[in-house]
Amino acid sequence: MSVRAPLLLLASFLSTACGPASSGGSGTRTAGSVATESTGLGAQATDFTLRDTDGKTVQLSDYLGKQVVLIDFWATWCVPCEAELPHLQQLYAANKDRGFVVLGVAMDGPETIAQVGPFARRYNLSFPVLLDEETKVVNVYNPKRTAPLSVLIDRRGQISRVRSGFSAGDEKLIAEDVASLVGK
Repeated sequence: MSVRAPLLLLASFLSTACGPASSGGSGTRTAGSVATESTGLGAQATDFTLRDTDGKTVQLSDYLGKQVVLIDFWATWCVPCEAELPHLQQLYAANKDRGFVVLGVAMDGPETIAQVGPFARRYNLSFPVLLDEETKVVNVYNPKRTAPLSVLIDRRGQISRVRSGFSAGDEKLIAEDVASLVGK
């Protein structure tokens, strides 16, 4: 059994979120809603443009008004993120034809940014994985740099739900939130 397996198991029992990476690359435990006043529930989502791991430009406005969007802030050094991402991939695969997209925003800094593409491929992530190296999008939606943090945006472009952290069972709550918006 690898060292990573017990960590994933532990993450599944704890409601955890990672904070900013320390010099050692691990996160600190934080909790609570972290959306800023301008990006709080009911607020209109702020547009952004980032490059994905293939170098393509992705704009949030390409999806707003057409699809339900889940922006997921994560990092390669975040154990709860590693537990959450396979569930988001399944949710995306099951709902992409119904007008749902996941935009995974990697918060990795210069010391780990090169790991984002291989990490996404290892988990077979087929949704856009975006690089926010200058933390422009993070500063708007996730100024406390909590990971994982998901921001669910309805078809009108309004923020419907903000979730911080991930623990076992949260995937069902996220799926319910998505289903309630995709079905509208």
